[in-house]
Amino acid sequence: MTARVAGKTMVTAAIGAGDPAQGRALLWLNVAALLLVLLSCFAVIHSTHATRELYTQLQVLESRQWHLQEDYGRLLLEESTWASHYRVEKVARTELGMAEPDLAHYKVVRR
Repeated sequence: MTARVAGKTMVTAAIGAGDPAQGRALLWLNVAALLLVLLSCFAVIHSTHATRELYTQLQVLESRQWHLQEDYGRLLLEESTWASHYRVEKVARTELGMAEPDLAHYKVVRR
């Protein structure tokens, strides 16, 4: 529909003047679009929540990994302390009463 107002041409749409079947189809199309928009909103909310939960879990696991690496470093240091040649020799001499044999006590075994 066109109308002339003060020398200008205006184009307007007539609402409800068309076919009632076309109006119902347009209504259902609008309802379907609204449902799709609402569904996508809920999907965004769900994915945001899941992302935050996974990030929290990642932070907990990274913290646990840091503590485990710290413990591993301490254990390596302790192992190197206990296994040092000086300490092994000291324990062998003091606690086990071991001594280095004299050259006179060496025996060579031939095949």
